[in-house]
Amino acid sequence: MARIERGPYRTRWQDFDDLMAEMESRFQSLLGGIGTRGEEIRGRVVPVTRDLRVDVREHEDEVIVVADLPGAEKEDVVARLLDPQHLEIASRRAEETTEEATDFFMRERIYGHMSRTVMLPVEVIEEGATASFKNGVLEVRLKKAPVETGTVIPIE
Repeated sequence: MARIERGPYRTRWQDFDDLMAEMESRFQSLLGGIGTRGEEIRGRVVPVTRDLRVDVREHEDEVIVVADLPGAEKEDVVARLLDPQHLEIASRRAEETTEEATDFFMRERIYGHMSRTVMLPVEVIEEGATASFKNGVLEVRLKKAPVETGTVIPIE
């Protein structure tokens, strides 16, 4: 790591900020952009995750998936059962347009297309699946697939 020379008007905190920015940059290059993107704000690359945050739980005869989609509209949210053990959730959030878009001190809110494939703890069926969306929270309820116990073989 290159040593940053301190000028006559630099403080130790400015040096610290420079070192943190370099560490963040190196960390981003190690990730190779997988699941994250960097947003440059005032010379610092700030990692921004595009992952949707979800909770998955089993309850009696169903699996419940809850996802936070703040700022999304119901029309822009899609929940799709890809196979008996994978649920895809996708959302689009349009960026707010302002004349002062370059005047941000910090910008962490996410815009654009976001999606996530969630692995379910057990196999589910599409029949009886329901989804609701309220206040930026998506809740998907999926019925568990019946467990086959096999055929009973009579003993002679």
